[in-house]
Amino acid sequence: MPQRRVVTGRSQEPRQRFAEELRTLRARSGLSLRQVGERLGWDWSLFGKMEKGETLGSPEVVQALDTHYGTPGLLLALWELAAGDHTQFRERYRRYMALEAKAVSLWHFAVSVLPGLLQTPGYAREVLAAGGLKGKELEQQVEARMGRRELLDGEDAPPFRTILSEAVLRTPLRELGEWRGQLEYVADMAERSHVTMQVLPLSVGMHGLDSTALMFLRLPGGVTVAYTENAHRGELIEENASVERLHRAYDAMRDLALSPAESRKFVLAILEEVPCEASI
Repeated sequence: MPQRRVVTGRSQEPRQRFAEELRTLRARSGLSLRQVGERLGWDWSLFGKMEKGETLGSPEVVQALDTHYGTPGLLLALWELAAGDHTQFRERYRRYMALEAKAVSLWHFAVSVLPGLLQTPGYAREVLAAGGLKGKELEQQVEARMGRRELLDGEDAPPFRTILSEAVLRTPLRELGEWRGQLEYVADMAERSHVTMQVLPLSVGMHGLDSTALMFLRLPGGVTVAYTENAHRGELIEENASVERLHRAYDAMRDLALSPAESRKFVLAILEEVPCEASI
């Protein structure tokens, strides 16, 4: 991993400092803006604007750059300073994003919304718009979320298990075509060898994670951390006893879920219920 450089002699204005660091790292890599865009899956013009200080980009874009340049956490820290809103991007979430990039396997539970790793652009756009985003910022965040899906691409992609509450699959998008595309994408992803998808039917009743979305990250060396999230906040949990309690709740819930094969059939059955086209 490249050593962090001394800040002396560099701009002390956070936004300029962030842009300078991006330019320096890319120059060191020997790549053009277009090549960086192709490797990370975003429009190269976004990186050009970030290097000029015209935009800061999203946390997900910056995380991808941190991983690409081998500077875990550095660019995210500079981004937070440049954003000037320390409540927007808490330390624990920033650390979670850095850990996610290193994870050797991931386990997830979706209580109400599909995980970002399985979202199509249409689904991501509607979810983010419901959260208040619009215009240019909305499109940028959609693009950033699509970039995160690359974590599950390639031969070295980590194993990913997700348990989806039936409620997640029963809450459609406004556009039926987009909803069909999303269900088809979930069914297709479930066939990948490193992706395990299970459905938790509503008929199982109450369980230990009724209102909590959850992600476990298994890190190199065997350490596991957890990240819990609800509509208002997220929390990174690293204390062993707390992670173990969540793991027991997750395992108990998994025992109630349909098998992977049954779960894919369940998704396809819901897909059959969605009209191919809205009636005129």
